Amino acid sequence: MTAKKIQAGIIGGAGYTGGELLRILLGHPHAEIGFVHSRSHAGKPVSGVHADLSGETDLAFSGGTTSADVIFLCLGHGESKKWLAEHPVDAKTKLIDLSQDFRIAAENNPFVYGLPEFRKAAIAQASRVANPGCFATAIQLALLPLAKNNLLRDDVQVSATTGSTGAGQSLSATSHFTWRYGNHSAYKILEHQHLAEIGQTVQALQQGFGHAIHFVPSRGAFTRGIHAVIHTETGLEKNAAEKLYADFYAGHPFTHPVKNIPDVKQVVNTNKCFLHIDVTDGRIVIQSVIDNLLKGASGQAVQNMNLIFGFDETAGLKLKPSAY
Repeated sequence: MTAKKIQAGIIGGAGYTGGELLRILLGHPHAEIGFVHSRSHAGKPVSGVHADLSGETDLAFSGGTTSADVIFLCLGHGESKKWLAEHPVDAKTKLIDLSQDFRIAAENNPFVYGLPEFRKAAIAQASRVANPGCFATAIQLALLPLAKNNLLRDDVQVSATTGSTGAGQSLSATSHFTWRYGNHSAYKILEHQHLAEIGQTVQALQQGFGHAIHFVPSRGAFTRGIHAVIHTETGLEKNAAEKLYADFYAGHPFTHPVKNIPDVKQVVNTNKCFLHIDVTDGRIVIQSVIDNLLKGASGQAVQNMNLIFGFDETAGLKLKPSAY
C-alpha cells in the first residue's frame, strides 16, 4: 500500500521561488500540492506562468487557500507578516517562510532559523521555520566549522556575486537583460540585509565573537547561482583546515568540501553547496558556491520540510546540475 502523502500549499506561487517549489514538489515521493495561491494570477493555469510545467500538471492558481499539512510562504520581504496577520493558520499546519520576516530571533518569534547544517535537530522539532537568505546560506556554510571551533580570530572578508534571479521576478533597472548582460556591479556594500542573520549564527556558535564581517555583494551577468569568497586569519595549516571541514560536514548530504576549485555551473539546478578550502599567508580562504533559488531558497525549504516530517533529508532533492 502506498503511504498517504502530505498536502503542501504555496502562497505566492507565481514568482521564482514558487516556481522552483512547484518543480520540486511535483516530483516529491511523499508530498503533493494541495493549492498554489497567487493574487495576480488566480484562476489561471500554473503552466501559463511556469511554461516548463506544461504537460506536468493541470493545477491552476487559486485566490484562496485550503487546509494543508505544510504551507510555504513565497512572498516579498515584509509580506509574510502581513499575510499571517490576515490569515490565521491552524496550529497543526507547518509553516516555512522564505522571506526575511522571521529570520532574526526575537521575543514572541516562534520561527526556528532553517539552516539544516546549523540547527538540524531544532528544525526537525519545529512547526515554524524561517528559511535563510541566499547570500547568508553560502557565507554561513563557509563559516560554520570555524565558528563552531572558536577559530574566528579576526575580521572576516567576504565578496560574493549573485545571478539576476536573486533580485526576484519584479523588474527593476538592474535586472533588465540590457543592463545585466556583459556587466558587473557591486551594491549594498558593507550593509547587506543578510549580515544580520549571518552575525546571529556566528555568535550563537562562537560566543563572544566581536569581529566585523565585511561583505561586498555583486550582481553578475548570469541568471542563477552564487559564488562567494571568504577569507580570514585563523592560524590553521591547510591539511588541518581541510580535515576540519570534512569532519564537520560528514553528516550533511548537501554540503561538500571539494578538492578542485568549484564554479557555479557545478551546483546550478541542485540543492548542493561546494566548498573549496585553501590557506594563503596564514589566511584561510573558502570558496562557496550554491544555486540561489535552490540551496539558497526553495530547495532548502523542501530540505526543511523533509526534516520536519521525518522524511529522508534528500527526498525530492536528488537533482542534476546542467553542467555544460
